Amino acid sequence: MERRINRRDKDCDDKCPNSEDGGQSTNCKTSLVTLNVGGYLYITQKQTLSKYPDSYLEGVITRKTFCPIDADGHYFIDRDGLLFRHVLNFLRNGELLLPEGFQEHQLLAHEADYFKLKPLNEAVKARWEKEQQAARETTFLEITDNHDRSQGLRIFCNAPDFISKIKARIVLVSKSRLDGFPEEFCISSNVIQFKYFIKSENGTRLVLKEDNTFVCTLETLKFEAIMMALKCGFRLLTSLDCSKGSIVQSDALHFIK
Repeated sequence: MERRINRRDKDCDDKCPNSEDGGQSTNCKTSLVTLNVGGYLYITQKQTLSKYPDSYLEGVITRKTFCPIDADGHYFIDRDGLLFRHVLNFLRNGELLLPEGFQEHQLLAHEADYFKLKPLNEAVKARWEKEQQAARETTFLEITDNHDRSQGLRIFCNAPDFISKIKARIVLVSKSRLDGFPEEFCISSNVIQFKYFIKSENGTRLVLKEDNTFVCTLETLKFEAIMMALKCGFRLLTSLDCSKGSIVQSDALHFIK
């Protein structure tokens, strides 16, 4: 970490023209500040931390708010060092940018409160509410016979991303066994239609060509969908047509997290 700090200082020297008394270089260096947040060091500019007047960080930089100093002379803030990354990025970018699958909204909202960053707190809550709303909306995918939509499989889930993952898997397997998408294969936002569903002793096969090339059996598709769901943390809520007696024989699967 010490080498990294020194390199930053050197970069700063290279960018600041030296006057006879070295004043400009000194000013450039003093515009940088190092924060020790829960044991994690962050280097940024004072103007970044001063972006929101009356915030905790602006108070520290302007010395209106007391902040202890660690043994190396850095401001020490006894907060979550990992989450502070998102606080600092918000100050830099002016918007909330979180990694895919981020789950610590409540903790980040607490950090926003501590640092007195109301815009960040509002952004976190807005994102959380949007994700909660999306989770409540059940989405579905139909794999059906082009001539008889009662034939096939329906997959329901309260996570659109999971439906997209299953859909992409079916498309990938189909492409690997076919030359592109022939006329026997039709795909839309929530429906994949096959021209031929052929029932045989080995189960319902999705036959796509005269030479009996097929993607898979519906039974195989059901098992793979269930395994994908379990690996992603979902559970099988119910097979929606329980009269069939078993999951393999059901016409629909419903997953929930």
